[in-house]
Parts: sequence; structure tokens; C-alpha cells
Amino acid sequence: MSKERTILEGLTIQPVPESERTGNVRHLFSFWFTVQIIPLAVVTGFLGPAVFGLDAVSTILAIVIGSCVGAVFMALHSAQGSKLGVPQMIQARAQFGMYGSVPITVIVILIYVGWIVALMILAQQMLSAVFTGVSHSAGLLISTAITFAIVVVGYQLILRFNRIMVWLAGLALLVTLFYTGLEAINGTADVEAGAFTWAGFLGMASVVGVWQLSYAPYVSDYSRYLPSSTSTRAAFWYTYAGTVLGVIGAMSVGAFLVAGLGLDGTIPDLANIMPQGVFIFVMLVFFVGAIDAGVINMYGSALCALTAIQTFKLKWAPRPLARHITAGVLAISVFIVATTVSDSFMTNYTNFILVLAYLLVPWSIINLVDFYMVHKGEYDANSFSDPNSGYGYFNGPALLSYVIGCLVQIPFMSTTLYVGSIAASTGAVDTSWIVGSIVTFFAYLGILKVWRKKTV
Repeated sequence: MSKERTILEGLTIQPVPESERTGNVRHLFSFWFTVQIIPLAVVTGFLGPAVFGLDAVSTILAIVIGSCVGAVFMALHSAQGSKLGVPQMIQARAQFGMYGSVPITVIVILIYVGWIVALMILAQQMLSAVFTGVSHSAGLLISTAITFAIVVVGYQLILRFNRIMVWLAGLALLVTLFYTGLEAINGTADVEAGAFTWAGFLGMASVVGVWQLSYAPYVSDYSRYLPSSTSTRAAFWYTYAGTVLGVIGAMSVGAFLVAGLGLDGTIPDLANIMPQGVFIFVMLVFFVGAIDAGVINMYGSALCALTAIQTFKLKWAPRPLARHITAGVLAISVFIVATTVSDSFMTNYTNFILVLAYLLVPWSIINLVDFYMVHKGEYDANSFSDPNSGYGYFNGPALLSYVIGCLVQIPFMSTTLYVGSIAASTGAVDTSWIVGSIVTFFAYLGILKVWRKKTV
């Protein structure tokens, strides 16, 4: 096989044939660890003290718990990829039906675009921190163009890039944790400026849990090229370990930075506590990390867009050119939005993260229950594009359970935009995603059982 055929991806949303299944399950660790060493994860660590009023220790504890819990869902989705060999949202047709999966896919695309915008803004800031002459618009253009170029090459370049970056990302994380941790202990800011509250603690844990869960719509996209004989347990644990360690490390940097420099501390302020050479190295790694995360979001959103379009054109098998054009449209859209985004980044970002929970939790639970408990991993991948012999146009139990799962969360929501009645009576503690998970789990199994009895 030629080098060009090895590097350039020739598939889009089609099932990956066994002859093209390559790679080692261990690489899932390096991939998901590297993806987390990004400035957006550090910014999320800011939220504990800056938004939820926690001290550094409580923030880090919330990060650990939220990450460990949320990553369970994410890693379970990762284990699906090698078994089916298709992108995650193609598989959603098996749970929601051919047309029933379209609204969920559109929601996921919008979520992707939100992530990419935030990532490109932070990539620009990292670039400008090193190259001060680069303007805001130029930095965004450079960041978005690099992201798009990597998406064009596709899957193999993305994975190979992460296998190299894992060492640089790990070194940058250790160095940054050392300097920010030292500053948190000896700095001028008061480490105990915040305080533990259940509302703040659960709010921060929820944000981190949703951060992990937000990867669910595309996590299996990056395991779908592994051999079908890949151990489900191994895929789960390599993914889980990589993402948990990366998230805890990167978000703890944010908590330490605020503890050391105060609520006005920012990532570029690392220049004040690090030697110049170390600072430049860390900023460049964060810049590349933001690009890396932007790539997987743009790649995933392009596949989702093709999935939605192909739903109404079932005989169409989109080729790489279709992915390139779709990614190009997304890149242009992201650039336009990123140049006009509001300055209220922290508030808007917090709300965006929490909205993800309300929309993604019911979908994730239905997908996992259907895969592991109902079908036990046995699907006909070729039928995902055939509503007549496959899984139908609509799956009533899944769609009804999704709506119930979303609606039941409303009284438990707690954001700056809306506080539900139950959340208000419990000190603004947001437990919506926990309630949504439990209710959706039992709703789907119960409705599915009744539905099957009526159709017999």
C-alpha cells in the first residue's frame, strides 16, 4: 500500500471494512490524553473559583469526581467504535430510526460548532501570547486554516499527530502544574478566597462531567478503524484513563492559576510565574492542543453533516471531497462567528456547557442502554442506511424517552439564564443531568417493553 493511500483517508461515513482496520487499542490513551491538554480545559478549571465560588481544594475535588463519573459514559461509547466500524451518529439510526436520528444529529452539529468557536478563540490567544504582532483576526484565520487542513487529510494524520504530541503535552502539563501549584501555595492571592458549598461543588462537578460526556457523539469515530476483534474492556480502559488523567491535570492548572493570581488570572499570565523559555513552550503546546481539539470537532461535525444529508439521499456514498467541502463550510462559519463573539466569554461558556448536559444526557443513556442491554452490541451496520430492512424511519420508544429525559431536567436546572423550581428550593444546586440519566434509563426500558408488547 502506498504512503498516500495510508495517510489520506478514503472513507467518510461508510462502515470501515475489516481490510482497513488497523492500529493498536493502546493508542486510545495517547489520543484522549493529548486532546485534553488544551487551554479550554484550563479555562474550565477557572469556573470553580470564578463562577461557583469554590476554593482551590474543593474545585480540584469536584474536577476529580466529575471527570471520573462523566468519563464512564464517554469511554463506553468509545468501546462501540471497533465493534461496528461506523461513526457514532450513524449508529444513532439504530436507536432513533432513520429520520428520528436527524434532530439529534443537528443538535450535535450545533454543539460541535460551539466548541470549535471557543477553541479557535483560545488558540488565537495562545498564538498572540507568543507572537505579539499577530492580530486577533489573523490569529483566528491561521488557527482555523490549520484545523481545516488537518481535517482534509483525515483520520490517520489525526491519530499519528496525537501519538507524537502526547509526550510534549505531558511535559507541558507537568511543568505548568509545577509552576501554578507553587504559585497557589506561595502567591499573593488568597488560596482560600472561595469556600465549599454544595451548590458550587455539584455545579462544578456537573460542568466537568458534561465536559467528558460532550465527547460521546464522536468518541467512537476514533476507534472505528481498530480491528473488530479489539477487546471492549481494553478500549474502555485506555480511553477512560487517558481522558480522566488529561482532564484532571489540565483543569487543575486553572484552579491553581486562580488560587495563585486571583480571579483576574488568565492563561497568558503564566508569563509572570514561568521562565520565558518555558512559557513559550507551554503556550505553543496549548496552541497546538487547541488546534488538535478543534480538528476532532470539525472532523466529527463534518461526518455528522454528511450523515444528516445522506439520510434523505440513501444511495449516496459521500467521498472525501464531500467531507472537505462540508468542513470548509464549517471552517468559514466558525471564523465568522469567532470574530463577532461576545466578550462575556466565561458566563456564556458556562451556560453553553450546562445546556450540553440537558441535550446530550438522554441521548447518551438511550444509546448505551440500547447497545449494551437491548441489542448487546449486535447490530447490522449495513442496515443503518436501509429503513425498510433495518431499523425503520422512527423509533417511538427512543424518541419519547429522549423528550421525557429532557423535560424532566427542567425543574432541576440551575444556570444564570434559568433556575428550576426544585433547584431554587435546594440552594440552586444543579442535579439535572443526574436526574435526567436515571429517568431516561428507566423510561426507555419501560416504554420499549410496553411498545414491543403492543406490536406483537
